[in-house]
Amino acid sequence: MGRTLDRFDTASLASSVDPLSQAIAPPPDETAREKAEREAREANAKRVSDEIDEQLRTERAVAKKKRKPVKVLLLGQSESGKSTTLKNFQLTYAFKAWQEERASWRAVIQLNLVRSVNQILDILTAELNGSPTIIDQDDEDDEGAITYHHAHPSSFTEKHRLLKLRLTPLRRVQRDLEQRLGSATEEPCATNTPTVAAPFEPQEFYIRSTTGWKAALDKFKPRLSRDSKDSKDGGMTTAMREKLQREADEATQIIAGCREDMQSIWEDKAIREMLSRRKMMLENSGGFFLNDVDRIAVANYTPSDHDVLRARLRTMGVQEYRFTFEKGTESGHEWLMYDVGGTRTLRQAWAHHFDDMNAIIFLAPISCFDEKLAEDRRVNRLEDSFLLWKAVCGNKLLAKTQLILFLNKCDLLEKKLKAGVRVKDSVPSFADRANNASTVAKYFKQKFKDMSKQYSTEPRPFYCHLTSVIDTKATAITLGAVREGILREHLRDADFI
Repeated sequence: MGRTLDRFDTASLASSVDPLSQAIAPPPDETAREKAEREAREANAKRVSDEIDEQLRTERAVAKKKRKPVKVLLLGQSESGKSTTLKNFQLTYAFKAWQEERASWRAVIQLNLVRSVNQILDILTAELNGSPTIIDQDDEDDEGAITYHHAHPSSFTEKHRLLKLRLTPLRRVQRDLEQRLGSATEEPCATNTPTVAAPFEPQEFYIRSTTGWKAALDKFKPRLSRDSKDSKDGGMTTAMREKLQREADEATQIIAGCREDMQSIWEDKAIREMLSRRKMMLENSGGFFLNDVDRIAVANYTPSDHDVLRARLRTMGVQEYRFTFEKGTESGHEWLMYDVGGTRTLRQAWAHHFDDMNAIIFLAPISCFDEKLAEDRRVNRLEDSFLLWKAVCGNKLLAKTQLILFLNKCDLLEKKLKAGVRVKDSVPSFADRANNASTVAKYFKQKFKDMSKQYSTEPRPFYCHLTSVIDTKATAITLGAVREGILREHLRDADFI
């Protein structure tokens, strides 16, 4: 019986030997040299295997910790400074991309300049013809009283008629530039039809990707290829780009030829008095370059960084911009910024972009306390900003979204107050406080802070910056603080801190 068990155990042991172990076992007759070579091969194979394992572990760790793009939405009424803020981000943190795009802004700046001149010519024509024009509309009077300005043709001489005639070619230049740049050149028109102040009524919205200044500038970017007449660059043939270049050169030559006449009409005393009578403050509007005619109206004009920041091209719909940071600790990190149209007819688009935003930068121009909306002359611009801020703070979708308030255009506020404009005439609650920039800014800041506390669905910190976004150095400092705050919240939400 014992002998049978011994035979069974021996057979079981033989059948349990691992075939793989047998295969990799060293040969029984292996020499010392062969053993050394075999061990060297095995050590090298293990080193390669360990390197692969380490690389895989590193890639898994990077993939796990890879940060999603930071998403920032810019909100505010039309001409509040949203697009300029976006340009400042690009100038500060993605300068290489900024440089590549800068030359494309020449046509926009030329259009801004020509429009200002033609606006003066329109008023001059009305004056010479003795035609009254509407300069304001007051919603406090019965049925909205309309204020007319009566012309003073006797104020002008043959010199003004000659200037008007010599500057006529700029009409065609404006039409050509507007046609080439597309619907982003359209400006809001005043209306008597009530418009919605709050931006959050649910409506279907479609983004027209061919509009807006981002798409418009693509037409003017330098060609990358000259290989053939049919080569494509950004969806445009070489022949099409050459045609656009010829038209651009022609417009530039006409503008350069009108340089002295543009200077003369802007510096003319009678013209300045005419604009003052009609309460036309062209120098306070976006895209004003008449003080730079001598530098811009030349054949070899190249936009400066400051020119691009001041250039005005209306945002249509929603424009997405991708920034890859080029320096600092955030080098290589991607940010997505959304610039949306601010006129009342475009605000229904905003709510569709609230989801998954890391932060909202809300721009409220505080210099406009005595101005009306361009699209609705019955609505005070500052009051409109208050209504928008209230709606943003009280929106449930934004309960946990970081809100950052820019009280913008502080430079224009100071200039306006020094000119003698009194805040209490437009904002009665301001009462008899000191009519200086610091007091006014502090008052408006507190108003926005109180509204944030009152209407926010959950308690939230109040972040506010006094800004003039055409001041690149000061804005760069502000954006640094904003960037750090946004990133801190972004990392906290991702459980990195």
